[in-house]
Amino acid sequence: MRRSILLASALATTLALTACGSGEPSGGSTADADASAKPSASGSLTVWVDETREAAVQAAAEAYEAESGVDVEIVQKNFEDIRADFLAQVPTGEGPDVTVGAHDWLGEFTANGVVAPIELGDKAGDFIPVSVEAFTQDGQVYGLPYAIENIALIRNTELAPEAPQTYDDMIAAGKKAGTKFPFLIQSDGDKGDPYTYYPFQTSFGAPVFEQNDDGSYRPELALGGENGEAFATWLGEQGEAGNLSTDISYDIAVEAFAKGQSPFVIGGPWMLEKFQDLDLAVDPIPAPGDQPAQPFVGVQGFYVSAQSKNALLANDFLVNYLSTTEAQTALFEAGGRPPALVEAADKASQDPLVAGFREVGATAVPMPSIPEMGSVWSFWGVTEASIISGKADDPVKAWDKMVSDIEGAIG
Repeated sequence: MRRSILLASALATTLALTACGSGEPSGGSTADADASAKPSASGSLTVWVDETREAAVQAAAEAYEAESGVDVEIVQKNFEDIRADFLAQVPTGEGPDVTVGAHDWLGEFTANGVVAPIELGDKAGDFIPVSVEAFTQDGQVYGLPYAIENIALIRNTELAPEAPQTYDDMIAAGKKAGTKFPFLIQSDGDKGDPYTYYPFQTSFGAPVFEQNDDGSYRPELALGGENGEAFATWLGEQGEAGNLSTDISYDIAVEAFAKGQSPFVIGGPWMLEKFQDLDLAVDPIPAPGDQPAQPFVGVQGFYVSAQSKNALLANDFLVNYLSTTEAQTALFEAGGRPPALVEAADKASQDPLVAGFREVGATAVPMPSIPEMGSVWSFWGVTEASIISGKADDPVKAWDKMVSDIEGAIG
């Protein structure tokens, strides 16, 4: 990468952040930037990253140091600690310039004013669209995406040679296979698992929140009404039929599928290492309703601290060094999640299982990152579990009460 690209990018970022301060959206073109201007590239950056991604980020940091002369300190942290530590330290002026993180942290981060928008410029088009949507709020992009993860239907091709087209097809194929379970889907006991069940819910036209045109969410519940009630009724019927059970934990589902006790399991790429002895395919999740079954997509990325004294350098490091095919491929190889950058995703998709998850993810929806989502989880899963287990006498009444409780918590 030539030095002129670095300097042009820094100026473009300056203009973009100035525009952000005047109410202009982030993520636009930088084609009009004056590349002849040469802002200083002196300074240093501190980057928080977890153990899994440390080596890949370190390689990009070394390339950036060699090109720019900027010192980059990589600080390894437990991923489970990053969110809370970032929220606690940034307001005090401490913490990193850049941190790794998940897109669904965005609502809490923006509500607490700890992250700054970044300027992707023309490179926004180089990413899988849903990955940028996930980091978008109020027209501004707040994260550099590097990985996408979502669930899909994992199929044992020896037990089920063909992909099922509908939910009923899947149940029929599972019964024909003569295995212990027609298909497997995990639940966390009485807590339920609305994340994994979400594709079934969306197939009834009952998404959790309304979405804006740019893919971001607004705090208007959409899981109620006739569509939500139809999904609740279906949950009760499937629980009574024995197709769904709150007794199937994640570990039980993985072990049973690995032992050939079902042709199908709904899950993510994180399961695959347990299934290395099986011939597999990854398919879209079959819909029980009359609309496509859309799972949540989670996006991993990098945020810039709102208190960073070197925000221009941080933006340049992200956009020009962590968004390269080499860097995103290294992150994929380290973490096993399909890359967010199209070119890197194309390379990774030479593996048909990666390609399968990518195909499903292309039509998935970002997990809501708005603060109101925090009021949904505690009511959502337990209600689904109570309906499936039969503890709720009337699925529709239980679902309607859940919607009312969530509205009260948000209000």
